[in-house]
Amino acid sequence: MNTNNNLYTVIYTTLIVVVVAAVLAFVSQSLKGRQEANEKADTISQMMTAAQFGTKADFQKMGNAAVLEKYAAEIAEAYTVNAEGERVADLPLDKVCSPKELKRQNYNIKGGQNATGAAELPVFVFKDGTTVVPVYGAGLWGPVWGYIAFEKDSNVIKGAYFDHESETAGLGARIKDDPAFQAEFQGERAAFGESPVFAIVKGGSPKNADGTEVVDNRIDAITGATMTSQGLEQAINTWFSAYARFFQGAAPAEACCENACCDSTCVKAPCDSTCAKALCDSACAKPACDSTCAPRCGGKPCGHPCNPQIAAEE
Repeated sequence: MNTNNNLYTVIYTTLIVVVVAAVLAFVSQSLKGRQEANEKADTISQMMTAAQFGTKADFQKMGNAAVLEKYAAEIAEAYTVNAEGERVADLPLDKVCSPKELKRQNYNIKGGQNATGAAELPVFVFKDGTTVVPVYGAGLWGPVWGYIAFEKDSNVIKGAYFDHESETAGLGARIKDDPAFQAEFQGERAAFGESPVFAIVKGGSPKNADGTEVVDNRIDAITGATMTSQGLEQAINTWFSAYARFFQGAAPAEACCENACCDSTCVKAPCDSTCAKALCDSACAKPACDSTCAPRCGGKPCGHPCNPQIAAEE
């Protein structure tokens, strides 16, 4: 064959493309199992970092097998809930949600033409009572996602871990790389039933007289990464709003309103406006709230043990 004509060039190029494609396909299939194992171990390490079983660096040092073994020892149950907070289906204890799966559920939460059905929201419960839920949304350059852990039967955040696909190094990428940013979530509270449920804002929480931050549902945004901070805030609020009915059913009203009073000037965290409203309900406003913030009804009848002072005076 004449190697200088166009036909030879076309045939040669086609053969090269086919051979290279076949080699790449073979390599991809050969490594698929390992890639899936790496992704699963990484997802589990993110969940367990949020749940405060260790740091991401700790889990990276352990290796995949040790991470899976640690997870198996700590996880109690996993299941999905719907938008009404009802348990839908159990998940295998070795089942985790990849970013691809979270993206699909994000469409389902929002609805619209990209939705594939009703939202099935994963819940992971560890043996110590810690509950972990995922969040997913859009950052500045691509998707952002993460896991947020809550204390047992509570709206109190125990920890958080976030990841991203392509946020700017040193700025938006700090949602993953800066432990101090993730630590800001610890001890804060999600105001389920309110809008926003959680806020990432410039300046963060207001300060107490001693300079410490007020415990509420706000943290400080990342300086120089406004769009990523806003994207993460939107992702958290979208998913927290979807989980609201589940958490509102899980958190006892007494625990939520433990330190509040009816006087609007002294309604402090951990209570949100829903609890404050319940405390000031006419059925519970006897005797009138005093400066000690002692009366606590939590939406219960005034003789309920939740409010021992009123119970004694009735």
